[in-house]
Amino acid sequence: MLRELRTFLAVVRHGTFSAAGAAVGLTQSAVSTQIRNLEADIGEPLFERTGRAVKLNAAGRRLLPQANEMLMLAERIRHPDQTSLVGEWHLGAIASLQSGTLPIVLSALAREAPGVMTRVVPGVSLALLDQVDKGDLDMAVVVQPPFALPADLHTRVIAREPFVLIAPLDSEGESVDTLLETHPLVLYDRGSFGGRQVVKFLEGRRLRPDIRLELDEIDAIAGMVEHGLGVALLPLTGLWQRRDPRPVRVLSLGEKTFFRELVLISRLPPEQSPLVAIIERELLSLM
Repeated sequence: MLRELRTFLAVVRHGTFSAAGAAVGLTQSAVSTQIRNLEADIGEPLFERTGRAVKLNAAGRRLLPQANEMLMLAERIRHPDQTSLVGEWHLGAIASLQSGTLPIVLSALAREAPGVMTRVVPGVSLALLDQVDKGDLDMAVVVQPPFALPADLHTRVIAREPFVLIAPLDSEGESVDTLLETHPLVLYDRGSFGGRQVVKFLEGRRLRPDIRLELDEIDAIAGMVEHGLGVALLPLTGLWQRRDPRPVRVLSLGEKTFFRELVLISRLPPEQSPLVAIIERELLSLM
């Protein structure tokens, strides 16, 4: 089956049987035969066929991360040293992780699995979650959604970030409510999971600030506040809060503090995937 799985991944990567065959040194007929054999072993079709092009169906998307892991495991059996891990790894990451701890995590991965090429896929949490669920991503780090995650996915909370109010350095007002009432609000995108928490906080406090801007990227929001465009409610994360001195005032929400949880989700648990194990370990050590 390993030969068929390699051909399956080539078809996924190149989009047609003929292009996959050219990449792996097989005729189009041989590729078709191997895919038919694999589908017979799996017990269902793996692709939707439209002319010459092919696209993964639901069964194919479920198989994709497992195929990658099986081939990596085969390499480990042939070469017991963990550095023999090879292949392509698709990792989804929200913006604040990419500008924060992700470079450190990927440095550890590069040391322990230098044969692995990581493709980092940006996006908002809901889109990344959907891609992991479909099998388009092997793993993602997202904001904990306000609903239950799919039971067939491995999940692990890796961080709990408090929300704070940030304001320009020259702003007046010593309380959170006063600043929200007297300054425009740069709103954390209400379509995001974190933004929904901000809206819920404002509604609970019966505050109706004047919304001047709305966007999703945390460091960009902090930049807007730094340049006097308003105040913002943000999780305490991102490059802005590592600058010394900080470019904005930071006020605690006190007993009204709420939190953004970051959760790691993957198709396979760490005990079945050495790559998941490495990344989960590194994230937990840093958060």
